[in-house]
Formats: sequence, C-alpha cells, structure tokens
Amino acid sequence: MADKLQFDLVSPEKRVFAGAVDMVVVPGELGDFGVLAGHAPFMSTIRSGAIAIHDGGQITRTFIHGGFAEVTPGGLTILAEEAIALESVTADAVAADLQRARETLTLARDDMERDAAQAHVSKLEALLAAIRN
Repeated sequence: MADKLQFDLVSPEKRVFAGAVDMVVVPGELGDFGVLAGHAPFMSTIRSGAIAIHDGGQITRTFIHGGFAEVTPGGLTILAEEAIALESVTADAVAADLQRARETLTLARDDMERDAAQAHVSKLEALLAAIRN
C-alpha cells in the first residue's frame, strides 16, 4: 500500500471521496498537476475543472469548483466549494443551464449582479468543457 496516495475530496456538504488511489490529476490555477504517493508537499488554488482519480486502471472524473489542494506527507486533500460527479449530469442539461445563465447575465442591473452572473456562467462553461472532454 506504500505506492498508493491517500486522497480526500471534501465539499461543504460532505466528504465526496476518501481512499487510497494511484494518482490524482488536479486543475491547478497555474495548470494541471498530477500527484502520486511521495509527492513533495505544496498547496495550490484550483480552477474550475475536472479532477481525474486514477486507481487500478480505472479513471473517475469529478468536476470541482473553487477551493484549494494541499499535498502533505500524508497525501492529497482537496477542499472544493463544489464537487459534481460528471456521470450525474448531461451536456444537454448543462448547456440549457448555461443559456439561462447567459440570459441572466444580460439582465444584470448592477455590477454586483453582473459579477455573480458572470461567475455562474464561467462555472457552467467549465463544467460543460469537462463533460465534453
């Protein structure tokens, strides 16, 4: 088990994943990075995108939005503002949500509404891109 990485994915609602895996690829703010067992410690903010959890030839992808990743001698922990299993959403549903979000953006009455609407549009665009990849 020494060649396995302890990985925890936590959102405000729940612990989404906890277990030993072979590798995790994370969408870092400065680019994607892979973490294996024994990786040097560091922290990174994350950008909206899909993490890829590699274990025994299987790859599981989960969309994460906001938060940060921390690599320690004990493993990798991602604290995400939101985590969505990609198999639980469809491109058509997200595309429809994105269209409505863009309409909401055009109707924004002030900077605060515009910023919130733009953030929502950006998140949905990243989610749609993750589904299509």
